[in-house]
Amino acid sequence: MKKYLFIAVLAILASGCAKKQQTTEQNEEQYRPQVHFTPDSMWMNDPNGMVYYDGEYHLFYQYYPDSTIWGPMHWGHAISTDLVHWDRMPVAQYPDSLGWIFSGSAVADVANTSGLGTSENPPLVAIYTYHNPELERSGSDTFQYQGVAYSIDKGRSWTKYEHNPVLPNPGIRDFRDPKVFWHEASESWMMILAVQNHVSIYSSPNLIDWTFESDFGEGIGAHGGVWECPDLFPMQAGDTTKWVMLVSINPGGPNGGSATQYFVGDFDGHVFTPEGIKTKWVDYGKDNYAGVTWSNVPGEDGRRLFMGWLNNWQYANQIPTGKWRGAMTVARELELVEVYNDYLLVSKPVDELQNLRGVEEQLNPETISGEMEIKKAFELPLEINLHFDTKNSSTITFAERFGIALSNENNEKLLIGYDNLNKLFFIDRTNAGWDSLNKDFAGIHYAPYINNDPILDMHLIIDRASVELFAKGGLVVMTEQFFPTQPFTSISLFSEHGEVSLSEGKIWPLGSIWNKK
Repeated sequence: MKKYLFIAVLAILASGCAKKQQTTEQNEEQYRPQVHFTPDSMWMNDPNGMVYYDGEYHLFYQYYPDSTIWGPMHWGHAISTDLVHWDRMPVAQYPDSLGWIFSGSAVADVANTSGLGTSENPPLVAIYTYHNPELERSGSDTFQYQGVAYSIDKGRSWTKYEHNPVLPNPGIRDFRDPKVFWHEASESWMMILAVQNHVSIYSSPNLIDWTFESDFGEGIGAHGGVWECPDLFPMQAGDTTKWVMLVSINPGGPNGGSATQYFVGDFDGHVFTPEGIKTKWVDYGKDNYAGVTWSNVPGEDGRRLFMGWLNNWQYANQIPTGKWRGAMTVARELELVEVYNDYLLVSKPVDELQNLRGVEEQLNPETISGEMEIKKAFELPLEINLHFDTKNSSTITFAERFGIALSNENNEKLLIGYDNLNKLFFIDRTNAGWDSLNKDFAGIHYAPYINNDPILDMHLIIDRASVELFAKGGLVVMTEQFFPTQPFTSISLFSEHGEVSLSEGKIWPLGSIWNKK
């Protein structure tokens, strides 16, 4: 008995040492994000199956465990109790005879409508796309169809439904990415599915038997590429309930490549009816794609929690990150506001991220003319809040462009700011490192916004190789990667062709999500 106890203790110690070594390695890797989820190694793209159940947030994701380049898709898996720190779990879904495991969703079937669990132990049910490469190579149009798997041990192991597929392909090449949710008014499950240049909506009493309800999207919104990874959910805007539809598109984003658009309207359990035809974007940056929201999130307020893939298909297979490729955005809380005679999404980092903050550093109010260094000898990640005073003043000539710059001793620089002449937020990574042959990476990228307020705010989450900008209280969002050849060593505020006043500024160092307490 003592011998077996000794062996068990050694195994526990070895596991602890391995995790400690893994944490150390990830703290030392040049581009390894410290506040964004990444796989330990190999390829990752779209977030999948995001569901909350029994105190845990589940994140599944498109994963290829054999290469850092996209390949036969699996579902990777991670679990968090706080949306910040993540425990990587074993692969949840492997390819099988029906095909690779493409994107999809997961729900908590608390009433056991599927019959795949019991009333005492209801199942988690994953609904995903099978992609059959052999059928695709044969020239058939029916190589994508929807399957189901279920778990009765809180997502630790999964059993595939023996009668898959539950939704066969009717003869459409792009027929994928099911997002499923419970529709209270009709007491049925709903599925929104990407179908080439539009989405289709289906209903089901049990997650197994599906009935077509309606189509949406032909001739509406952005159509520069195929529609993917849709989502549909209700949100409150004041006393009004509206429905929000997310649809990712590749290519056709506002700054090139992949991006996520959204529509606001009404949904009656059968048909989605939009308000207006203006194309709206969840994020104007180059690097937020395929984002969807968590299901079954607790609380009467119904927090709508979102996460996207921090990458762009234009260069996703090439970014110089080393033994892994692909990160997720930080978890964000979405809000719907009625402003400018329209309904718009607001995105903010979840409050839980503030638990990573170190000692706050306050910046003195200053008038910025040219470039003024505010921080050096620092380590990323950092969180920065800046408030610029844009009131007209008889004593200064107001800057044409202003913002914040990160630079290093190699004269590489990342600029994040506002162009007051053209009324655009921008991120300029023209000279931010990585001399890629892919010309779609470097450049200046824009988000239109006419600022009529006296204060212009910028909230930044800056990791080792990415920045997330939340401006104007989260009405304007931009997410971008950067890969300097050596770490940035200086942070400055800048103004061009005039001056701007900083009325308030705060900086927090952020701890690493890989250093768990």
